[in-house]
Amino acid sequence: MKKYDYLIVGSGLFGAVFAHEAMKRGKSCLVIDKRNHIAGNIYTKEQEGIAVHKYGAHIFHTSNEEVWEYINQFADFNHYINSPVAVYKDELYNLPFNMNTFSKLWGIRTPAEAKAKIQEQIAQLHIEEPRNLEEQALSLAGRDVYEKLVKGYTEKQWGRPCTELPAFIIKRLPLRFIYDNNYFNDPHQGIPKQGYTAIVEKMLEGADILLETDYFEFIKENEGIAQKTVFTGMIDEFYHYQYGVLQYRTVRFEEETLDMDNYQGNAVVNYTEREVPYTRIIEHKHFNFGKQEKTIISREYPLEWKPGIEPYYPINDDRNSALYEKYRALADKETNVIFGGRLGMYRYFDMDKVILAALEAVKKEFSGS
Repeated sequence: MKKYDYLIVGSGLFGAVFAHEAMKRGKSCLVIDKRNHIAGNIYTKEQEGIAVHKYGAHIFHTSNEEVWEYINQFADFNHYINSPVAVYKDELYNLPFNMNTFSKLWGIRTPAEAKAKIQEQIAQLHIEEPRNLEEQALSLAGRDVYEKLVKGYTEKQWGRPCTELPAFIIKRLPLRFIYDNNYFNDPHQGIPKQGYTAIVEKMLEGADILLETDYFEFIKENEGIAQKTVFTGMIDEFYHYQYGVLQYRTVRFEEETLDMDNYQGNAVVNYTEREVPYTRIIEHKHFNFGKQEKTIISREYPLEWKPGIEPYYPINDDRNSALYEKYRALADKETNVIFGGRLGMYRYFDMDKVILAALEAVKKEFSGS
């Protein structure tokens, strides 16, 4: 095979941005991915005329003007606003926690009434130093919000009781004393009209791409194929797990095509009861205000990660953070490898933060050129 300036391992957002910027600077890039498609977890696939988010809902939102301007080179965004609904038993609530939520919970109308109710519940609990996530959430929002809207969802997401989770996972709970269902505070928000895959396709124009290609097998036969490697896979796997395995949570998606035009009336519906095994149902057509005759839904089931399945959410507790620091110390000594993305940096990233991290890596890499 020919030689390249950069071997990009992983065609997700970090790898795609880096490849695009490198090629703008006249560099040659080979992009490899172990999956049978590009775009990583933001991959969208058209089915029944609907752009289906194959790895869970991805809603682009940012407060960073540079990032918003950057991503708009590659896509036209619609004006979708994320306004999830929560289901607890036979009750429906708006998210984030706002006056619509509090009115439904307690039959009240004013912010003063809502604040008084929450403070009354907090005062009854006498929690001074929260010892775990449950106590932290109770001390922030009171019993009703916690029991109905936090507890079950969080326990499903993490696979363990809230009493066994560290308090720092919930640093704050967004309590809004206005009638506003917009989940994000960012001024820029939307969904690309042609889906996310089209964005990555544009970013990777000019690169050579190999799919269904495992880096570790590939590099055995193609050592020295590139001057530098951009690695967006698992950093502990890169170093053959020499210090131990970093932990993740993962998700199983159960997709269903339904012969109806509207299943749940909203793109995102969370199920906060512990006994319901999935955390949420996504109805994909609503991301683009679709009018198709059929609809496609995805149920999301959180799972403990095991090697061989896709890792999603880093578990940034003390044990894993200390372990990652050992791997990062090795990475910092590398002169020909750049680590990036949620797996390479062992950090959960929103999409705008991935783009920003990739642009920072580009700036560092090419600052002298």
